[in-house]
Amino acid sequence: MQYINLGKTGLKVSRICLGCMSYGDPNDPMRTWVLRDEESRPFFKQALDAGINFFDTANVYSAGVSEEITGRALKDFAKRDEIVLATKVHGAMRPNDPNGKGLSRKAILTEIDHSLKRLQTDYVDLYQIHRWDYEVPIEETLEALNDVVRAGKARYIGASSMYAWQFMQALAIQKANGWARFVSMQNHYNLLYREEEREMLPLCRDQGIGVIPWSPLARGRLARPAGESDTKRMGSDRFGSFLYKRTEEADRAIIDKVGEIAAKRGVPRAQVALAWMLTKPGITSPIVGATKPEHLTDAIAATSVSLSSEEVSALEEHYIPHAVAGFV
Repeated sequence: MQYINLGKTGLKVSRICLGCMSYGDPNDPMRTWVLRDEESRPFFKQALDAGINFFDTANVYSAGVSEEITGRALKDFAKRDEIVLATKVHGAMRPNDPNGKGLSRKAILTEIDHSLKRLQTDYVDLYQIHRWDYEVPIEETLEALNDVVRAGKARYIGASSMYAWQFMQALAIQKANGWARFVSMQNHYNLLYREEEREMLPLCRDQGIGVIPWSPLARGRLARPAGESDTKRMGSDRFGSFLYKRTEEADRAIIDKVGEIAAKRGVPRAQVALAWMLTKPGITSPIVGATKPEHLTDAIAATSVSLSSEEVSALEEHYIPHAVAGFV
């Protein structure tokens, strides 16, 4: 496994991050494909055995069950000081509580303690705001995050999916006040959605921010032929349908090109799609979900696949502008 610094920090993370949204409660109508506790544990073991040290989850995934599963597995299989554990805050955790969601000071200071309890740890290595909260002054959010760091409950803080101007505003406020600074951006980026190349990725390179993209395989669309939807997730993933349904025809040529290059190389499509992402400057560690052993095997193998400039150009030539997606 290869390791890389997360942005300008001294924190070393594996080139592949295991995304833990896939582990939780299949009774959650938004995530009926997720694996239960016992089904999930082999994937943590497989990841650790392969040298993956970076694990990402969120309080809202299966209403906290993902954090519970992640916490138990990593406690059993790993030494706490040898892993990088990340979680996120923003989503609604208590629907009947008006303060049970968002990025207010009350919500952040409450949710970090709940997350730590579920994860069975005294601290997280990376605490991220899951989305921008339009109902809370950003100064309130940033000061609360600074207090979380100063209290030793998080080593670093990061952000996810927002406009570049919002991210730069937050970074400037943090600098002006001497508060803990965002060190990472977890954004929506893959061969089928490259809008982040316009502003967010250049901003992150300029500011020394580590980039840890979510959905690097476009909810599995880059790992199989276009139109193939025989997986449980493809049939029930309403969010994924929203992200990609409107551009299916435009995306087909890209998916076909991934298949063509994979066939010539004799490797799975997922390896080609992930290898493309790893060629991009500033990309630190794509977040990969795994519900089958080959999902992790392919992600790890992708770090050793070196695409030619001609192959990269071929993968990119059919892309057309997309509507901004993934911020909600």
